[in-house]
Amino acid sequence: MLNWGASVSSVRGDPLTSSYRQPGVVLTDHRFTVPLDHARHDGETIELYAREAVAGDKAGQDLPWLLYLQGGPGFGANRFVGRQAWLDRALRDHRVLLLDQRGTGGSTPATRQTLPLRGGPAEQAEYLTHFRADSIVRDCEAIRPRLTGGAPWTVLGQSFGGFCTVSYLSLAPEGLNTAVVTGGLPSLDAHADDVYRAAYPRVERKVAAHYARYPQDVERARRIADHLLTHDVVLPGGHRLTVEAFQSLGLMLGASDGSHRLHFLLEDAFVRTPGGPELSDAFQEQVRGLLSYAGHPLYALVHESIYGQDARPTAWAAERVRAEFPQFDAAKAIAGDAPVLFTGETVHPWMFETDPALRPLRETAELLAAHTDWQPLYDPARLAANEVPVAAAVYHDDMYVDTAHSLRTARAVRGLRTWVTDEFEHDGLRAGAPRVLDRLLALTRDEA
Repeated sequence: MLNWGASVSSVRGDPLTSSYRQPGVVLTDHRFTVPLDHARHDGETIELYAREAVAGDKAGQDLPWLLYLQGGPGFGANRFVGRQAWLDRALRDHRVLLLDQRGTGGSTPATRQTLPLRGGPAEQAEYLTHFRADSIVRDCEAIRPRLTGGAPWTVLGQSFGGFCTVSYLSLAPEGLNTAVVTGGLPSLDAHADDVYRAAYPRVERKVAAHYARYPQDVERARRIADHLLTHDVVLPGGHRLTVEAFQSLGLMLGASDGSHRLHFLLEDAFVRTPGGPELSDAFQEQVRGLLSYAGHPLYALVHESIYGQDARPTAWAAERVRAEFPQFDAAKAIAGDAPVLFTGETVHPWMFETDPALRPLRETAELLAAHTDWQPLYDPARLAANEVPVAAAVYHDDMYVDTAHSLRTARAVRGLRTWVTDEFEHDGLRAGAPRVLDRLLALTRDEA
């Protein structure tokens, strides 16, 4: 067992919290100082930011807390306006905490601008080993007593936030009275290689479904890929648009509206110029926004580490495993008559060459990929003895999280109830809200 000795006194909160209103909701900003390494409470500290939300007509009531853990890794919590999406359902009976997980949003940032404060790549990589789910759970447990007075809270974990929730159930279930997961039941023991071997076939299915819906996009994607194979295209801001970077736009296909958005992006890619057809400025600007990691560099840096649980390095697993699926080679597709396949949620070494926000962090990323001392994030024995009410939405062919892995984990967590559905893609919590959250909360209460 890990030492969960973080006491309330080890977490300093900002007494100068500020509250303000939006339509139907009262928001309060919170800042906390927590240890970088929770095993060393007298060591270096970092800051966490969280936004509290409560229904305007219930602001003075003593309500149970719901902690929201965002997907990622590397993204701050949603910035809702008023009672948007699932938040409206949560505010009916909860006081909600939207936590910016360490390194994201308003919490102490980890970017090309700030990481050099740590020193060189070795010091940066060592620092970032403390930015995984286990540290995030420790952060939550450190701030919980200050907010709830010691009472356990409900946790809602979306995608990677669900991974964190399973870590929470493994490491500190006493902090939870209910757990809800949407699209985020991880494998308890799969190496990164296993994750990506399962992922590439799913991605291929999503691409095939996109082309079946929009057959005209087959030729459009081939034309763009052919152009990129023969031209050096630099996007506004210095991002190099290679054919591999273009293929990575397939990340969009995991969302409910992703296929449609990809279609609209591809349909007006080229314009006629005096020098011949060129990729339009409008297309390039949209692509730059979709590909840039400037707003979330931590995602690229630590993404594969979320699958590290033993002495084996992740070693750029997505890049290595991609070689086992030659159908994703765009040059070979163009040389023949095959469609160009898009890729999905994968991070590759070339991203640290094409993206200006990541270039200064290439050596740091290499050191993280070679790291050989990852600690287990889940405790199968404790999950098998779980007593916390848990419900999880498992999407039938989720592009980002393997359905078979999720269902195997669901069977390993005592009492966990699943809602398996093909009505939604990975973003069901957003696209189906408030219905998705309502159903899952009902499952945890044996009301459905």
